Amino acid sequence: MRYDIREIIDTVQMLEVENFDIRTITLGISLRDCSSRLPQTVRARVYDKIRRTAAHHAHAAEEVEALFGVRITNKRVSVTPMALVADGASRDDFIALAQILDAAADHVGIDYIAGFSALVEKGMTAGDRALIEALPEAMATTERVCGSVNCGSTEAGINGDAVLAMARAVKETARLTADRDSIGCARLVAFCNAVQDNPFIAGAFHGVSEPEATINVGISGPGVILRAVGEVGASASFGALADAIKRTAFKITRAGELVGHRCAELLSRKTGMPISFGVVDISLAPTPAEGDSIAEILVAMGLEDVGAPGTTAALALLNEAVKRGGLMAARHVGGLSGAFIPVAEDEAMVQAAMKGHITLEKLEAMTAICSVGLDMVAVPGDTPVETLAGIMLDEFAIGMVNDKTTSCRLIPVWGKGVGEVADYGGLLGRAPIMAVSTLSNAPFALRGGRIPAPIRSLTN
Repeated sequence: MRYDIREIIDTVQMLEVENFDIRTITLGISLRDCSSRLPQTVRARVYDKIRRTAAHHAHAAEEVEALFGVRITNKRVSVTPMALVADGASRDDFIALAQILDAAADHVGIDYIAGFSALVEKGMTAGDRALIEALPEAMATTERVCGSVNCGSTEAGINGDAVLAMARAVKETARLTADRDSIGCARLVAFCNAVQDNPFIAGAFHGVSEPEATINVGISGPGVILRAVGEVGASASFGALADAIKRTAFKITRAGELVGHRCAELLSRKTGMPISFGVVDISLAPTPAEGDSIAEILVAMGLEDVGAPGTTAALALLNEAVKRGGLMAARHVGGLSGAFIPVAEDEAMVQAAMKGHITLEKLEAMTAICSVGLDMVAVPGDTPVETLAGIMLDEFAIGMVNDKTTSCRLIPVWGKGVGEVADYGGLLGRAPIMAVSTLSNAPFALRGGRIPAPIRSLTN
């Protein structure tokens, strides 16, 4: 294969100057064969299978880093939703199982393990309820385990009982991790229309239709896109801007697919197991680093700051251009694929929130466009459970009606209020406490039952 010298120079610049990285290599592992009526047997089987399958995962990723000279920021594992693997377990059994997942993650040297999850968009079994009840203590007593619950879908509607249960779990998680600015909530997310091949934390899980083991790649590269937008210039048309973003997204997606295939090949050889390459998730995921920001891209498009009129349209242009470029570059694109707008993890977004330029209501409007939802949003610690549930219901209504994935990773920071900041460090960044409406929604949130699916869900 021959390479153009300009392509080589562009790649070097992406790696060295513009913060381009592979955000995550996530090894998905099916644990469907770990079920048993005996909780101790489930724990033993789960620990053993993760240890065997993921033993070389971090090392293989490091070899690929050295081979291609590309940074892989996180090495992660996702597993079959544990409510399915251990259906029928008690709350205490699920807490013990979360601790086993944490121990397995530590043993194989990965950053996070995700899949302490339940899929309850239409209703909850006793096992689903037990897992949700276990979430607060599970998050408080582990370091690497991530939990998620899918509360709604376009086909099923929104399970109001599950939303209320998740709001209570989030509030209790905040209390149990109050000494660390309620950081447990950063590993806990509620979804509508959750996808089965998402490599990103905290909402990853290995779907039931996935193979025995698979590698999914989550790329990043806001800095690369920022340069492309800057080079287009202020006088260029929307079409020219979209074309520049598409060309850049093509390059970074090609890099992601190459890394994913090589990592799957290495792992297959090292483990003696068939580990396939799954998808490239072409999401732009920001970090607190300067120049690695979605908000900065939107400003470079011509906004004074995020939150200005036109913000949602600019995000739509960015999202669609990234998807179009990525789809041309990869054989299989999946996951969430779009632009993330986590407030705490994007320093320019943090600054906009602290100035009052971006509000919770504007973020909600933007989530109709972005690839996820209200992500890493800190709210006052005394926010009522019913208000948290109402925020989730609003967000899930957007996902349900528009047939897209939406989520809430809310952090009611215990003991803190509007104007204060929760500082988590690292990729989690710092979260300014954002104002929440004080209007009561309790009678609505407490109704329970299921919000019916939209008419457009009847496609048969």
